[in-house]
Amino acid sequence: YETGSGEITFPSPINSTDSTVKGFGVGARLGATVWQTVFAGIDTRFSMPKLAESTLNQDVKSKSWNGGPMIGIQMPTPLALRLFGSWILAGELDPDADKGVDAKFKNAKGFRIGGGVRVGIVSLNAEYQYIKYDESEVSESGIFTPAYNPDSLALKNKSLIVSVSIPIGL
Repeated sequence: YETGSGEITFPSPINSTDSTVKGFGVGARLGATVWQTVFAGIDTRFSMPKLAESTLNQDVKSKSWNGGPMIGIQMPTPLALRLFGSWILAGELDPDADKGVDAKFKNAKGFRIGGGVRVGIVSLNAEYQYIKYDESEVSESGIFTPAYNPDSLALKNKSLIVSVSIPIGL
């Protein structure tokens, strides 16, 4: 489950507005042990959160994905503490159209850092995520002037993610 807050930068006449992202998703970390307790691989996520923002008063369903390389450590004990981090190199957040505005946030860049406790085959995890989407694709511009620059639309988001995973060593 993800819950976060951020800021959307709109073109004139709005400029910027506060936003929230909340919802469920799925993720996968695919990697291998590279040295004793150190593991590395790829971290990918797909979610369908609600995106809300205060200026246009939107509260819409969205589709989101992101991914990038990750590295972590895990204690080799029955009650294993795990620490991991990911560098987000790609991703999109595509909110549904609302109030005449249909924009997709693209070119996600950021990071995710977190930890967990592995008990048996299950790991309980908590992570902090920062993502900046600095490109956009606008198919409906709503209240914005016809001469606006779609690249002036950006989203910054800071989230807390709580998850359950099943780490499998091959």
